[in-house]
Amino acid sequence: PAALLCINDVISSADSLRIIRGNDAAPHSRPYMASIQKNGQHYCGGFLVARQWVMSAAHCFTEQEERRSKIVLGAHSLGVSEDTKQVFEIQACYSHPEFLPDQGFDNDIALLKLDREAILTAAVQPVAFQRGGQQVPEGTQCSAAGWGWTSNSGNLPGVLQEVSVEVLGRRLCARSDYYGEKFTENMMCASKCDKNNKKLCKDTCKGDSGGPLVCDGKAAGITSHAGVKCGWKKKPGVYTVISRYTAWLQSIMGQRD
Repeated sequence: PAALLCINDVISSADSLRIIRGNDAAPHSRPYMASIQKNGQHYCGGFLVARQWVMSAAHCFTEQEERRSKIVLGAHSLGVSEDTKQVFEIQACYSHPEFLPDQGFDNDIALLKLDREAILTAAVQPVAFQRGGQQVPEGTQCSAAGWGWTSNSGNLPGVLQEVSVEVLGRRLCARSDYYGEKFTENMMCASKCDKNNKKLCKDTCKGDSGGPLVCDGKAAGITSHAGVKCGWKKKPGVYTVISRYTAWLQSIMGQRD
């Protein structure tokens, strides 16, 4: 089936992603960002693509149980009351039908329909996403953002973090000492390592999953997974290539608006 119930226990492995060696984003400079929360706690990101639709990663919704997730738009600091915030229930969740969590992270993409339309403000705006199936060229400078871990020891940020990364070559990411056969045509990888110390890499990490990789002003990827630790040169962040799902996205959003 094209739709799965909106399911609310994240994969508990270290593969869910977070921002490493990034910096504080300017308040509401990324008005498309969404915090997906359970019991008031952030566990994944997402991004607004239309008034009633948020895109995220399918692996954030794997254990079928009672619907408890909420989506927060218009946030900068999750722990502070902000007039800009809008909170939504999830009316429906559509994980890609070919996402198989027991077989890895291929097709790691989901659409969430909000229980009502978002009110568009300076702090809440949709972002355009890439279409047409093309890959993002190697060397493209992109950015990612999220409220996830800022270190491998689990430090959480007070405010939205952002990081600049560079799209890496597909052959590199598919090498056996990187991701090997697990790296598919539906994925891209990106990071940015210090020229003087290749062990210090900017990256996404735990809690950032589902957020967008933005290239040239459009969402090109969805933060998906990485290695056991974040910021490792040979385990750069892996992102779902949104443009490869144009037809599926249109079928879900078009039929259910």
